[in-house]
Amino acid sequence: MRYVKWTIWTILFAFVAAVFHYTLPDRDVVRIADTQSRRIDAGNSAIFWSHPDSAATSGGTQDIFFIQAIRENGKPIVYRNEDTGWGWPPYFKFDTTNLQTEAADLTSTAAAPQWVIVTHYGWRNEFISIFPNAVAIKPVSGPDVTVIPWLNIIIILLAIAIFWAIRVRWIRFRERRIDPMWDRTEARLDRTEGKLHRWLGGGKS
Repeated sequence: MRYVKWTIWTILFAFVAAVFHYTLPDRDVVRIADTQSRRIDAGNSAIFWSHPDSAATSGGTQDIFFIQAIRENGKPIVYRNEDTGWGWPPYFKFDTTNLQTEAADLTSTAAAPQWVIVTHYGWRNEFISIFPNAVAIKPVSGPDVTVIPWLNIIIILLAIAIFWAIRVRWIRFRERRIDPMWDRTEARLDRTEGKLHRWLGGGKS
């Protein structure tokens, strides 16, 4: 039973960590190499797009803006550029076209790089064709800029505080209500068992 309990807690923790890792904003220092719009087939990865219902109603395809960038180490990274609207995650992004214009204006070459911070959420997976969604672009002086994720730190600390508050209240509730009720139930079972043993012993005698 102990292993089952820890397995459930491990699965729950992994799920919550995955949700936070996917949803919370991340920031990359990159050089934008190109921008484009492509008609893509959402396929099995439709759940990772901001508007999978629109792809379903258009035969599984939709037009998506993409921002192609290069990291300082020379590795490529591709972002999608979609509105989130009023849905999840709650970035309330409605400026997809404006952001695409900013990205196009900030494109540069390896010989004369213009470094930018791309704020995004989501994952990049080449096997199932999912891309992080860019939500903001900010020019910076160079690739060695320090980025401290203050918002992520605050959100995670608040989540830990809320979890701890719920846990403390649950422990108090269990100690006041559930444990005494369970103790009374065990006491009744013990008395019933004792009466049964006495009755059986008396019958045999």
